[in-house]
Amino acid sequence: MKSLHSLLAAIQPGLGSGLPDIPVQGITADSRQVAPGFLFVAIPGTQTDGHKYIPEAINRGATCILGSSMPEHASGSTLSLSLDEPAKAYGLLMAAWYDFPGRQMQVVGVTGTNGKTSTATLLFDLFVSLGYTCGLLSTISIRVGQDTLPATHTTPDAGQLQALLRRMADNGCSHVFMEVSSHAVHQDRISGIPFRGALFTNITHDHLDYHGTFDHYIKAKKKFFDGLDKKAFALVNTDDARGTVMVQNTGAAIHTYALRRMASFKTRILENSLEGLHLEINGGELLTRFIGEFNAYNLTAAYGAASLLGIEDTLLRTHLSALQPARGRFETIRTAGSGILAVVDYAHTPDALQKVLDTLRKTKPRQARILTVVGCGGDRDREKRPLMARVAAEGSDIILLTSDNPRSEEPAMIIEDMAAGLLTGNSGNTLKITDRREAIRTACLLARDGDILLVAGKGHETYQETDGVRHPFDDRAVVRESLLATHKLTNP
Repeated sequence: MKSLHSLLAAIQPGLGSGLPDIPVQGITADSRQVAPGFLFVAIPGTQTDGHKYIPEAINRGATCILGSSMPEHASGSTLSLSLDEPAKAYGLLMAAWYDFPGRQMQVVGVTGTNGKTSTATLLFDLFVSLGYTCGLLSTISIRVGQDTLPATHTTPDAGQLQALLRRMADNGCSHVFMEVSSHAVHQDRISGIPFRGALFTNITHDHLDYHGTFDHYIKAKKKFFDGLDKKAFALVNTDDARGTVMVQNTGAAIHTYALRRMASFKTRILENSLEGLHLEINGGELLTRFIGEFNAYNLTAAYGAASLLGIEDTLLRTHLSALQPARGRFETIRTAGSGILAVVDYAHTPDALQKVLDTLRKTKPRQARILTVVGCGGDRDREKRPLMARVAAEGSDIILLTSDNPRSEEPAMIIEDMAAGLLTGNSGNTLKITDRREAIRTACLLARDGDILLVAGKGHETYQETDGVRHPFDDRAVVRESLLATHKLTNP
């Protein structure tokens, strides 16, 4: 329990001074969770507006209501306060409710279209290997020291986020590495977190179903950097044309990383093979098991952030060289005898798929063919569907268009949207199989000795969502099962 005035002071000193300083039993933005003595924050959302539920919150016993406008229902014994940015206020209130856990740790956020999970996980694994107790908030999982929790969103809502940070602080975490999605920035879910550092990986076509335009998507990412203070660092990829745009208005100390341009952290690829990368970062060499140029960027970003957090260069190279890729990120499955290599990757944007295919083409044996299984999610950005198919066709010898997470849409219709992007010459090398399991099995049957099979789009996910139901489905398990029919696995 905390006093109303102490909570409101987290939003603005002296805010609510005209209101009585009553005790607050809890805070929520979900009217269904309101109990007597609660403070309810009405937030406009993408699906519904929290202001519609103010009467319900009052009926459930809310003693104070915050929102951008107050209906007549909020009069009487229930206190009310109008605010311009209720979502931002909610984040600050939740930070105060949990005694500002972010202030007790060094929190580093990673944003961008691709590479967020890999970079955040690299940093987490790196610092754990160095002996630190850390927290991780990622698409794949949430880590609190040694404990692993399931992740439901790339970035949780402000209440869940502050509760997790409190748990991390109480468990002795010194550092927290988290993915910061454009949705989270736009919805002010990260309000109340004093970031020690922020990383920008890249930005390409994605999430236009939510943001509407690419410009709005860019601005959502940029807002993260606009909110940093002078005690923080901003580390941006300047090989991406919008890297410098991200930090135009930031108060943070600006640092850069790149493979092609001059930068604070400059990497050169000495060797890129299916066995791993041999890199030179700021003049020092690094051998890793990671594959591909895109991972060279992720490794450089992690190297730069760790350096800015005070880790010495020799230690960085030693510990980075021992790390493994994140689950479902260019995860390989090999078979003995035939030499077939299967790669499972989360690539679900045209740019990510392009990078994975480019890596495979540059590193594969000369005679090897590339067979790609790929789909697109339902109820999401439709504009990228034909682009995904075209990228797959241009980088593969055979493509199998299939379902991803169809959600409420018909898989066959999603596949037809994708097929619209195919050029005339691609049609002969394209199969359309709506059942994803059958598509993977077919690709395994078509694969010859020495071929490479790419299964893209779901990566670490262990489900397939159809009509609101998540059915168990793991690309990695299905690939292994299919290959086991005719091949003996060397790394099951």
